[in-house]
Amino acid sequence: MLVAAERARRGGDTSRWPDKLPVRERLDVLLDPGSFVEDGVLASTNSPGMPADGVVTGVGTVEGRPVAVIAHDFGVKAGSWGERTCEKQIRILERADRDLLPVFYLVDSAGGRLTEQMGFFPGRRGASKIFHMQVALSGRVPQICCLHGPSAAGGAYMPAFTDWVGMVDGAASMYLASPRVAEKVTGERTTAEEMGGARMHAEVSGCGDAVFDEDWQAIAAARLLFTYLPGHFEDAPPTAEPREPEASGWDGLVPEDPTVGYDVTAVIDRLVDGGSFFEVKPDWAPEIVVGFARLEGRVVGLVANQPRVRSGAIHVDSADKAARFISLCDAFNVPLLFLQDVPGFMVGVAVERQGIIRHGAKMITAMSSAEVPKFTIVLRKAYAAGFYAMCAPGFEPRATLALPSAFIGAMGPEASVNAVYAGKIAEIADEDEREAFVAARVEEHRAEVNLLRMGDELVVDAVVPGEELRGELVARLRHADGWTRTRGRRHHPVSPV
Repeated sequence: MLVAAERARRGGDTSRWPDKLPVRERLDVLLDPGSFVEDGVLASTNSPGMPADGVVTGVGTVEGRPVAVIAHDFGVKAGSWGERTCEKQIRILERADRDLLPVFYLVDSAGGRLTEQMGFFPGRRGASKIFHMQVALSGRVPQICCLHGPSAAGGAYMPAFTDWVGMVDGAASMYLASPRVAEKVTGERTTAEEMGGARMHAEVSGCGDAVFDEDWQAIAAARLLFTYLPGHFEDAPPTAEPREPEASGWDGLVPEDPTVGYDVTAVIDRLVDGGSFFEVKPDWAPEIVVGFARLEGRVVGLVANQPRVRSGAIHVDSADKAARFISLCDAFNVPLLFLQDVPGFMVGVAVERQGIIRHGAKMITAMSSAEVPKFTIVLRKAYAAGFYAMCAPGFEPRATLALPSAFIGAMGPEASVNAVYAGKIAEIADEDEREAFVAARVEEHRAEVNLLRMGDELVVDAVVPGEELRGELVARLRHADGWTRTRGRRHHPVSPV
């Protein structure tokens, strides 16, 4: 019996993949030393070449915090799923559900074993039950996935139901049908990398959150992400020792001209604790920036328009990106900071046909329904429905703050003047006279709709110079520490949107 257990723990033969860490070495990187307690190690002992039935499950700790793990052994039938593989995964997910344990998934699986269809496909304890459990856990406990190899066919949904997916470049892939199957069905000729590789999912589909060169890097990032999240939805995120920001100085940081681009991460670097910004989906829909950080040790979620990309306008994908991140923060009690520099939602035939209204509604719904403390900071421009989607006062942020450079309006002053005075402008034949007329009306508009009036009308709670903004936010977060949810409101899943 002991010999059989030792043989199972050695796992499958991985010598053909020298660049990949064997499954138990991956677990050694993930878990605290000596903390792992394994279940089902003798699964399929009587079947030659099937140690642990190709999946390692159990519980352990990450920096002292209890977690559940599912880790596929790519050396055993390419990590594919059979009856016992499914049963082991279901059992650990049921335990995570009962004990409110976060779940780490180390995924490397070719999908279901077609030789065991009755074991993994149609029944009550097959793959569908795994996905059912993942959805049941969503928003109750963090679910973090490192994708080290393929996640094929129906199995591709395992990463899709998690909160974060880190993919190993050149090894990880997700697709519902292999290139060979796709060619048979559609006639398309493609490669696994083009159809479902790490770069494609991180940059095009948005199914991946980050790309890494090595297995251990993805796991290290997963461990780091966990430091920003509570163990379950009833708990608060862990705090850390405060640090000073890694950058300082605000002169010229935010250009006065609203048409000039700049990097909003430079603003973030001056607000948050040094080295604490953990960006999510940095390569997808980069016109919006989302991620976790700390302010004086407290965890916050940041949603920021990125003026250097598409002027920071909200597109279809960026609306989805923001909606999912807001939902994640709300599920796990992470206060939200909205950094506004937004010309509005993108307009035009293409985005209307893509459903920009529908996608924008998803973002606004996620933002509006979030009960965590929300704070809005207007850095420069805040126009049209983009102002709404980035948590306008009507959506009940704890406070709306503005830099002295901020301007809030249905549209920019120039656009507004051209809309209101279009007929009059067209009647002025002399170019210099026309330009002077427009400039005068623009100044009138700016004088009428300015920050002083916004403060007078209680749109803006305070105008704060950049050098004082961090301190203002720290103080307001401190006063929000005792917040509670609406009585009786249940948890909500983190929607894949």
